[in-house]
Amino acid sequence: MRFDPTDLRLFLNVAEAGSITAGAERSGLALASASARIRGMEEMLGISLFERGARGVDPTPAGRALQHHAILLLGQMEHMRGDLRAYARGLKGHVRLLANTSAVSESLPEPLARFLAARPELDIDLEVRPSHAIVEAVAGGQADVGIAADTTDIGGLETYPFARDRLVLAVPASHALAGSRAVAFRTVLDEPFVGLDARSVLQAHVARYAAAEGKPLRMRVRLDSFDAVCRMAEAGVGLAILPRTAAMRCRRTMAIAIVPLSDAWTTRRLLICVRRLDALPGPARDLVAHLRSDRAAGLSA
Repeated sequence: MRFDPTDLRLFLNVAEAGSITAGAERSGLALASASARIRGMEEMLGISLFERGARGVDPTPAGRALQHHAILLLGQMEHMRGDLRAYARGLKGHVRLLANTSAVSESLPEPLARFLAARPELDIDLEVRPSHAIVEAVAGGQADVGIAADTTDIGGLETYPFARDRLVLAVPASHALAGSRAVAFRTVLDEPFVGLDARSVLQAHVARYAAAEGKPLRMRVRLDSFDAVCRMAEAGVGLAILPRTAAMRCRRTMAIAIVPLSDAWTTRRLLICVRRLDALPGPARDLVAHLRSDRAAGLSA
């Protein structure tokens, strides 16, 4: 019984995506080639690895067993590649990193850029996901490192502090609230708001607390970036709730005022999450060490 790494990575991508088409795309393979590889694995084993249905595929019990072993095998191979990079310059390390919207937009780009600039032999596969999905993926071995908010149940993962994510109000510079030392969220719920797309985890987080106050947010428009949201706030279209770092950046070029929110839920910590630091491949361990030291130096806060 012999599977090459391409077969195993394809199998994991199909299992995660729930689709042979999507799994082939993630693996960089043509659909026909991917289908043939999956069939070849099943024929070699003499068992079905996936249940095929109208909505996609799901691993069979045998497929779930293979999924567990494939994660371990590929992890060990990546670990070996990372530890031997000093002796095998032709090998490139690869780290799969998942992070939530706030981290990717604000606190992660600078330290990640410094890391990649200093390590040209490494590649990072960065994907934005909700914090709960990040925890699930890291726990399941589908990602090396995650950055998630501490409002999510981290389970048994090892965690390390990364950054603080404090939510604030952005209002027009001429707004009556401009200059306020702090306001409670419930006191502004009668105001119109502008915000991110409904799929945004941050927007869902804010909406949940509005619903708890019995006053759903009156959203006038949804946009796809903090900059666009602040432009709308500057024009007086509505108030915006966003991370303080994003609001401060936008304030440099826009006539907005930043108003702190007094509610405890508006301050979140972003955590670096791993299954076990000592079991990570070398490149992933190096990334975690860099993010931790970068934070300690006060560069990522």
